[in-house]
Amino acid sequence: MLLADTHYPLLNVVWSMIVFFAWILWIWLLIYVYMDIFRRDDIGGWGKFGWVVFTIFLPFIGVFTYLIVEGKGMDERKQKDVRQAQADTDNYIRSVAHNGNSSADQIAQANQLLNSGAITQDEYQALKAKALAG
Repeated sequence: MLLADTHYPLLNVVWSMIVFFAWILWIWLLIYVYMDIFRRDDIGGWGKFGWVVFTIFLPFIGVFTYLIVEGKGMDERKQKDVRQAQADTDNYIRSVAHNGNSSADQIAQANQLLNSGAITQDEYQALKAKALAG
């Protein structure tokens, strides 16, 4: 049996999985920090360049320093982005959902025109049929 001949104990497998998970976590953390750095508009290009160089040449110290120094700002910027995205979505949904051109609105407008004498009964029936068909 091939698996029985190996000399790789179970604890080494567990340790390898922990190291692999830590490596993936580190890459995710680095990407998150870089996303925040490049999304910021309160620092210029040289500031962004400085943070990137700092995190490349001293990766652990650079990333952890950025998280300590800018942690609260990262959270505030993320919340602001989420609120803005939610507001944009709500505005879009409102503009699409109630544009005033539903069948009921068209029939109500045609009825108002009929009551005011602007259109005849035949024209009202034609507008009503068109609204119900469309």
